[in-house]
Amino acid sequence: MKSNYLGLVGLAYRAGKCSLGEETIVKDIRQNRAKLVLLASDTGPQTRKKITDKCKSNNIPFIIADDRETLSNAIGKSHRVAIAILDAGFAAKIKSLLG
Repeated sequence: MKSNYLGLVGLAYRAGKCSLGEETIVKDIRQNRAKLVLLASDTGPQTRKKITDKCKSNNIPFIIADDRETLSNAIGKSHRVAIAILDAGFAAKIKSLLG
């Protein structure tokens, strides 16, 4: 079941419906473009706190998902600890698969 959501994350990335990188994700959260934020379970404490606090203050849902290697492989990039999903449809489906 969990691998289904990784395929969806990869599809969202290829469709241009994701943002990567801490600063870009924080900007998308502030501007309410992010519909869901996926954080790797092995994200550093400062990055995790910064992103989760921003999500909470802007009412953006976030999910602590697999480790950084698994998330990175899903989108074909290396060392990614956070992915913001910018499309409501992808976000809803990923949430339903992880919920």
